[in-house]
Amino acid sequence: MSETAKLDVAALVIDAEHRIRDHIRQTPLERSTFLSRLADADVYLKLESSQITGSFKLRGAMNKMLALSEEERANGVLTASSGNHGAACAYLMTRFGIPGTIFLPESVSPAKLEAIRSYGADTELVPGDGIEAEKLARRLASERGQTYVSPYNDPLIIGGQGTIGLELRQQTEGIDAVLVPVGGGGLVAGVGGYLKSVDQSVEIIGCQPENSRVMYESVRAGEIIDMESRPTLSDGTAGGIDHDSITFDVCREMIDDWELLSEQEIGDAILVALGKQHLLVEGAGALPIAALMRNPQRFAGQSVVVLVSGSKLGLETLRALLAAGERG
Repeated sequence: MSETAKLDVAALVIDAEHRIRDHIRQTPLERSTFLSRLADADVYLKLESSQITGSFKLRGAMNKMLALSEEERANGVLTASSGNHGAACAYLMTRFGIPGTIFLPESVSPAKLEAIRSYGADTELVPGDGIEAEKLARRLASERGQTYVSPYNDPLIIGGQGTIGLELRQQTEGIDAVLVPVGGGGLVAGVGGYLKSVDQSVEIIGCQPENSRVMYESVRAGEIIDMESRPTLSDGTAGGIDHDSITFDVCREMIDDWELLSEQEIGDAILVALGKQHLLVEGAGALPIAALMRNPQRFAGQSVVVLVSGSKLGLETLRALLAAGERG
């Protein structure tokens, strides 16, 4: 096992919880009658879609920003994002008076770009997918002596995201499986790392879109690989991974199984969340719902948590999905 795989995720999470507890929202854990009946199981939705700024990303960003020294805050920060991390950072930069710029791929969801800019943050669009925005932000931060706030590749970010796992332990007992969206791996590393530190038998299932499955293919290959991502409704998990990402080894250790979802399945899950749960869920947040819907009998008799990671679904995307649903 490499040094990065030896991260004490539980300690990082406990430290983060003490730092951020007064600044974030403890999100609801709601039993889904529809999904529970479908799977003949107890299925719970962890609604990070109701977190401040609309996604789980506030947790990690808050932990990182609160840990900055006064000098680091004054020097400013740079970050890169496909949307939700950028919104969280924009909110915090305004709240704490920290200068900086958020770099985003040109393909960023219009709904997420509007949300970021609504906080008054400076933004810059970068050609290519999210990994190109990350590379530029990291290089400029190094050149300018500013702090780079990674969306996932930072122990403080992993610790912050992992506070979801700590909350789950407070909200319910006897969790058998947790379905988690996976992009760069910060969320699943934090949640899975904490839950398995308490109960090794908890099954962690990573969910990615077929069109952008970089972490899945990297784990299969035994190393982080570069591969082209196709457009996906799950823009929050799309794009590449830093080649030095500390999340990679943690993902290899913590993820017990994977589900790769088609665009049709993701779109159907978004509509199920809206129609059956009255929830507006973005593509990444729908991945775990889609995974459970694909093979519900797998979870029969279990206590299952579906991690709904965010809510920022663009109006035009929703209209297209509704129209396609009516045609179907």
